[in-house]
Amino acid sequence: MIAIIVGLIIALIIFVVVVGAIQQHKEKQEAEKRVKVAKQKAIIDESEELILNISNLPSSPNLVKILNRRSLKAAKAMQELMPTVKGIKNRIQELNSRLEAAEDLATNQTNEETFLLPDNEQQILTILQCIKKLRATLKSEQSKGNLDAQTFTKEDQRLDAMQLKINIESLIKRGTQAQNKEMLGSARQYFEKALQTLANHPLKTEYVAQKQSEISDQLSEITDSLKSTNAQDAAKKAKSEEDELDMLFQPKKKW
Repeated sequence: MIAIIVGLIIALIIFVVVVGAIQQHKEKQEAEKRVKVAKQKAIIDESEELILNISNLPSSPNLVKILNRRSLKAAKAMQELMPTVKGIKNRIQELNSRLEAAEDLATNQTNEETFLLPDNEQQILTILQCIKKLRATLKSEQSKGNLDAQTFTKEDQRLDAMQLKINIESLIKRGTQAQNKEMLGSARQYFEKALQTLANHPLKTEYVAQKQSEISDQLSEITDSLKSTNAQDAAKKAKSEEDELDMLFQPKKKW
């Protein structure tokens, strides 16, 4: 009897340990699922934010399509991980509809709109941050195999050209404002920085060539103005020294 009782106790202990281990394993799996679901939700939220911010950029249905497809893929991954997530089925249906609409727009995309640089510095900063996030997202999608190389290159170069234009136009604007205020030294620094940025850019587009020519002309104008100003200052200084010498050597008055 004692042996039976001891055996039952040992069996009970083993059962409790096994059940505890199974429960811990389940809890660990659930925790890992929740982390993965949260990651997919973060992808959807980020894509939604980027789609919203794209409204500040020239029309790009192709980018909207890529981001909607990214959100749809994340939503399906959420459903696979946790089918009971509230509202996930409706979200997938909504994203499917949005993706179809984006694909239609991308197919019928017309020429790009002209991009106008905002006057507000904060708006410019927001746009630049959006472009950087978009480029990072495209790179991530391409590395995961969700975006073909040709589409990635086309969209990345488009965003790169937009980023370059914003930087150059901002520098030119600041340089022109400084030049109008006759702050020629500051103006020259802005224009030289813009020219160096264009020189370092790997793609030599028509825009790059045009701006290089325009900025070089402005720098020449500033150089001529500085030379003229320096000549005038030198003439004034020479005249002042001449007047001082005249005062020193003029005949003394007799009192």
